Amino acid sequence: MEAGTAAGGSGRAQATQERVADGVIGGEHRERAVELGLRANLGQFVLLVAVQALVGGVLGQERTVLPLIATRVFGLQAAASALTFIVAFGVVKSVTNLAAGALADRVGRKPLLVAGWLAGVPVPLLLIWAPSWGWVIVANVLLALNQGLAWTNLVNAMVDLAGPARRGLAVGLNEWAGYGGLALTAVATGFIAQQVGLRPAPFFLGLAYVALGLSLSTLVVRETRGHARHEGRQRTASTGEGGQIALGAVFRLVSLGEPTLSACSLSGLVTNLKDGMAWGLLPLFYAASGLPLGQIGVLAAVYPAVWGIGQLATGPLSDRVGRKSLVVGGMLVQGVAIAAIAAVRGFAGWAAAGTLLGVGTAMVYPTLIAAVGDVAHPSWRASALGVYRFWRDLGFAVGALVSGLVADALGYPAAIGVVAALAVAAGAVAMIRMREPRVNMVRPVGT
Repeated sequence: MEAGTAAGGSGRAQATQERVADGVIGGEHRERAVELGLRANLGQFVLLVAVQALVGGVLGQERTVLPLIATRVFGLQAAASALTFIVAFGVVKSVTNLAAGALADRVGRKPLLVAGWLAGVPVPLLLIWAPSWGWVIVANVLLALNQGLAWTNLVNAMVDLAGPARRGLAVGLNEWAGYGGLALTAVATGFIAQQVGLRPAPFFLGLAYVALGLSLSTLVVRETRGHARHEGRQRTASTGEGGQIALGAVFRLVSLGEPTLSACSLSGLVTNLKDGMAWGLLPLFYAASGLPLGQIGVLAAVYPAVWGIGQLATGPLSDRVGRKSLVVGGMLVQGVAIAAIAAVRGFAGWAAAGTLLGVGTAMVYPTLIAAVGDVAHPSWRASALGVYRFWRDLGFAVGALVSGLVADALGYPAAIGVVAALAVAAGAVAMIRMREPRVNMVRPVGT
């Protein structure tokens, strides 16, 4: 693999004489040496983990209560109508990911992170005061901008700092923090709603998260694009790769042209297709079965909690054993878990199936991002991740539409079963098309 991997394998950071701007503090420009590795960038990396938890919490404020607000406050009876907020979120977030990835390679990570927090400021306020469902859709458009800009660039920044030898661990920590924040907030809002109602109290947590996240991102987070440039020079010197390529060329490679990248995009899309169903349909499914809000909140949190915690293991595991086996196995495990949710009944059975679903998702989520990072050259890696995240998060919209329409036509179990079959099919495609990028680095034409 690239030179950075060999040098980073010992766990020691690679110090260089290069220097990057550290921002303007007190009216003066400060500079610091570029060093790759978690140990060398520990303070900043821990800060990014904390900010990521806040980003996940902003998303988690909706996870339990918003599908129930759709039916109980605004009277939306059809599942497809109740899930329109996820469709809006998925479409806007996927496009935002695409733009954010390309812009991050040009203007840097921090400006887009701050912009994401600014977009998130009105979200909890709109969810509190929305007089009609249309205003909830507007709130989710802004939430998508917040998540697409902030989460995308936190991933980019953490991958930049970690370097190639610890890429899987870095992504695992990012996703653990984000989905851990989501899960804790989903539990908290479920119990708050059970005690004092669906609005406004559950969304006070979101207000606090946005205020703290914006402050930290503006005042303390540093720019990391210089680390990516440094890694890119190392890789170019080792392999002969290099040069930024046009976004259209990157889009074609990640979508269809390169087997590993395109297999990752499909697996990502189906994984979040499943999550769109879990976010919007499962709370309605559980409520129709008579579960109280508190238990629905726990079920809404079990799967992302296991998903988040599991990535602490699966991210670094993919650095050691490779990406492909975890992707293929994780898609199959997701399919089995989703089918189990449709087949069993009762809180305990659903909690067990949700736990298995979290395991399967943890196997693929950080691994797919790490695999894309393995293949893409650092000079266009943020763009490649943006394209991958475009397809992955378009799955939210596809999942909400597919599961909502099937549920209205055939019932909740049939909708859940369709999603299970799609997960198994994506795993089969990954088994056939995906190479092992940790062993066989791909050098796409045009780089």
